[in-house]
Amino acid sequence: MKKTKTLWSLLLMLVMALFLAACNSDSGTTDKDAQKDKETPAATTDVKEGGVVTFGTDQAPEGVFDPAFAGSIVDSYIQNFMMDGVYDVNDELEYVPNLAKWDISEDKLTYTFNFEKGVKWHNGEELTGEDWVFALETLAHPDYDGPRFNYVEGVKGAEEKKAGKADKIAGIEVVDPYTIKITFKEVKINNLESIWQYPMPKKHYEGIAVKDLSESKQVRENPVGLGAFKVKKVVDGEYSELERFDDYWKGKPALDGVIVKVIDPSLAAGAFQNGEIDIMDIRPQSVKELSALSNVRIEETTGVSYSYIGLRFGHRDKATLKNVADFDKFNSKELRQALLYALNRPAMIDAFLEGKAKVANTVIPVTFWTAADASDLNAYEFNVDKAKELLKTAGYVDTDGDGFVEDPKGQPFKILFGHYAGPAAFEGRSQAIIQSWNDIGVKTELATGSLVEFNLYNEMKDNDDAALEAFFGSWSMGSDPDPSGLWANDAEWNYGRYVDAENDKLLKEALSEKAFDKDYRKKVYVNWQKYFNEQLPALPLWENLDLYGINNRLQGVHINAVGFQTDVYKWHIVE
Repeated sequence: MKKTKTLWSLLLMLVMALFLAACNSDSGTTDKDAQKDKETPAATTDVKEGGVVTFGTDQAPEGVFDPAFAGSIVDSYIQNFMMDGVYDVNDELEYVPNLAKWDISEDKLTYTFNFEKGVKWHNGEELTGEDWVFALETLAHPDYDGPRFNYVEGVKGAEEKKAGKADKIAGIEVVDPYTIKITFKEVKINNLESIWQYPMPKKHYEGIAVKDLSESKQVRENPVGLGAFKVKKVVDGEYSELERFDDYWKGKPALDGVIVKVIDPSLAAGAFQNGEIDIMDIRPQSVKELSALSNVRIEETTGVSYSYIGLRFGHRDKATLKNVADFDKFNSKELRQALLYALNRPAMIDAFLEGKAKVANTVIPVTFWTAADASDLNAYEFNVDKAKELLKTAGYVDTDGDGFVEDPKGQPFKILFGHYAGPAAFEGRSQAIIQSWNDIGVKTELATGSLVEFNLYNEMKDNDDAALEAFFGSWSMGSDPDPSGLWANDAEWNYGRYVDAENDKLLKEALSEKAFDKDYRKKVYVNWQKYFNEQLPALPLWENLDLYGINNRLQGVHINAVGFQTDVYKWHIVE
């Protein structure tokens, strides 16, 4: 045991040395008291009229400007400047009216939405409820090729339309241009939270077949939204320029525009110092360097995202929209548990996240009231001996003396582990995981031989690429504590394609009519987390702290657990 720990320590020191060399900066964490005491020139209260701010991002967008077709976080950043939804989320993670208000029937099955009048699309057309209906009908169309059908499948008749058995969704009624009734097929506590919130510009998309919509110029080159800013210019792989929408329904935005610019995260400090960027979702490695700048403030908050290692159990049948468990490499619970025991997660957090994360043993972040108490869960503290013991119990032993285990049938056993490309820390993190599994005798290699470009990596997950047997992933839950979007048996984002009867039973029970009792719902989710924690269909790693660097000249930015883009029309510049 001591020898293994020594090897781990040496490896971690080596990886960190390489990482620091790549970053060419000190890796120490920020001293919050020192940060508070730092002398920063006080900004005046004089608000500058207009002006343009630049949001920096370290990944290139895919260039999809309609949320119904997008799968990239960077695309969603752009969309949040140019789109508004039916509802919004407040600081308490409660859903509140935005484009529409609603009433709920006594039987809790029918929701009546009343849309605001006078709201304008960027092309000058007025928003009506029919634009929202058009979006819902598109998501349920048999030819729809985006990843959002799950946001409409709960509506009565949506599954029939998706299967080609109906022309329209039976549960949708257009009462008048501003009043829409939605009837769900069953009572669920989160029917509101789970329905698609973004209207589509029906007239703008007129004449385009659903099968062609995702690749159309209207979606990728000439988008139309409802938000505070509209797309002016896009240079693929470099930046997107948005300009103020003067007729924004909540009021004229204070800024003239926003630029979303791709930037190497290692150059973030220089870009902030030179005024090239004003706000950025930053990596932990950037905190210390940015904290030294007098013109930048660091905002830190506990968010709703976490990181994990996915394990492949099968594939997705895209015709039936079902996940099929037909890959048995990780069927052994003991193997999965051994893989988690082998990871020194606190050391990895310190080494690659500057301490800006907390070890997680569940996939419901502590921000949510439904999160299980730590005492209810196995902590899976780093224990190489325990990992090896579990492997032996499950029949994974080294029969040929090469230092690596064979499977219970005596066949060679190897894991291909995938990770997306990015900052230097990503290379170190992936190598630490691979080495940890090799240290317990589970032969592990980097899938494809190198880190994979981010958008290609997402495509590989979508298509169940055989190279990704185990894969690093991060997930943001949004504001709804329901984890079904990633872990339900047939969820599209259940990238491991994990299918388990008890898993699905508990997730559905937590959304049932009984779950209107908050205590009951909490109890069910705790039971689900206990089950997940024992079965480990994926390996929870840590909950991420959300970190933002913001130029002091930019004010009006409101940050909460779900992001930084609340009321962007209020963003303004001070001199």
